[in-house]
Formats: sequence, structure tokens, C-alpha cells
Amino acid sequence: MNIINSISEMQHAADALRCEGKRIGVVPTMGYLHEGHLSLIRTAKKKSDVVVTTIFVNPAQFGPNEDLSRYPRDLDRDTRLAESAGTNILFVPNEKEMYPEGYHTYVNVEKVSEVLEGNFRPTHFRGVTTVVAKLFNITKPHVAVFGQKDAQQAAVVRQMVKDLNFDVEIIVAPIVREPDGLAMSSRNVYLSPDERKQALALSQSLDLARKRIATGEKKCEALIAEMREHITSHPSARIDYISIADATTLQELTALDHGTTALVSLAVRIGSTRLIDNALITI
Repeated sequence: MNIINSISEMQHAADALRCEGKRIGVVPTMGYLHEGHLSLIRTAKKKSDVVVTTIFVNPAQFGPNEDLSRYPRDLDRDTRLAESAGTNILFVPNEKEMYPEGYHTYVNVEKVSEVLEGNFRPTHFRGVTTVVAKLFNITKPHVAVFGQKDAQQAAVVRQMVKDLNFDVEIIVAPIVREPDGLAMSSRNVYLSPDERKQALALSQSLDLARKRIATGEKKCEALIAEMREHITSHPSARIDYISIADATTLQELTALDHGTTALVSLAVRIGSTRLIDNALITI
């Protein structure tokens, strides 16, 4: 595995690979890799000849009171894990080169970025789309793999790719969960043992919604109320939102009609740790 830190070196390597007729796959990450990330790398390996995994804790997607300074980092561990999963090039740029002095250009996707996470983190997706656009221009991929756990991020990136005519295929890989159902996340490391148990309320509430839909409940207000009741029975849990929305537009639904694919998503703070989870449910 080759480790590259320089933007110009990465661009040169990508140009050379394309000249050789190689298909490039990219997996953008912020590091502190876990099995969820490794599954994305393995998916990219199946879809490309050369996998570029990027590690960059992107300051542009963190709000002023968020966890940028304490976001978990372990580059030595990440390097070993990335290579074990099949990464060919590990691209690890630094902040000063990605956002040099005098940097003033941002990519903003409207509508789909303004709901759900966008309500609570108003500058988040501008930071995401800006860094993803930059990484696409630097790594020059044919395919990029994102995770379903960040469902809105995937929808926003897809909209950007469509609107700005990026010649990149977007693949969204399934959520990887712990054996007890908790969605894997780098932020899970923040949870105390008791909070870790209470965090199961997220996946349990999604399972509850899935079961209630299967038994005939189609009113979104009723489903959300049952999910809310389950989550708030856990003393450390504070709900930011629970949503049942159209899986493509992310517009809220009032009822589930036959043929609908709904994104049931939620953001919940367990103690001081903010977690997200979701499920795609087709009626």
C-alpha cells in the first residue's frame, strides 16, 4: 500500500492510473476506521482495480460547538486496517493544503441538505460536499463508496454529482452493525458502558417501526410516537429528530402508501454523544 500526503502527488498518481486504463475506486473517511469503513473498502475493491482510501478530519463539516478537537484519531491503526481491507493508496492530506490561506470556495446543495441533519447542523453539508468535491478532483475516481448509515450524506452527494456532472458512480453500502444491533460509528468510543447499553434504543426503535409497519400501521405520526416513547424510556437519551421521509427527496411523509420506499431516520444524544441511525423500508 502506498501512502500519499500531497495533493499534487495524488493527482499525478490518479492520472497515471487512468492512462493505464485502471478503474479507480475511492472511499472517503475521517479515519478511526471500524468494520463499517472496512466493508466500504471491500465493496470498492470489487468495483475497481485500485482503491484509494482517504483519511481527513474535515473541519468544514464541524459546527462551532461540535467535537472537531476531540474526534478520535489513530493513523497507525487506520493504516494497518486500511491495508488489510484491500486499500492500494492511502491518501492523508493535511488541513493547510486542503484549505490554504485565502480559501473561499464552497459547494452548497440546496433542498435535500436543509432537512433532518441540516436543521440541527446548518453548515455541515456545505462542508461535506465541498470536501467530497475536492477529493473527487484530487483522486479522480470512477466510483465512490459511501455508507447507508449516513443516508442523508449519500443523498446530498448524489445530488451534487448529478447537478455538477461529476463522472463518478456513487455506491451506497449497507449499514454494518454490532452483534447487538448498534450501528458502527467512530463516535461510539465516546459512550460509557451504561450509555453503550442505552444507545441500543436507536436500533430498537427502528426495529419497532419495521414490525409495526409489517402489522399494518401506515400513519407516520403514530409510528414516530411509538419510537419516541421507546427512546425516551432511556434516561440518557435526548431526541434531536425522528423522521419518516421519502427515501429520495427526504420530504416528510404523513402516511405510507403501497410502493413507497421510506427512510426512517433519527438522531439521538446519549449523554453527550450524538448518534444517528436509519432504515430503508419498502411498503
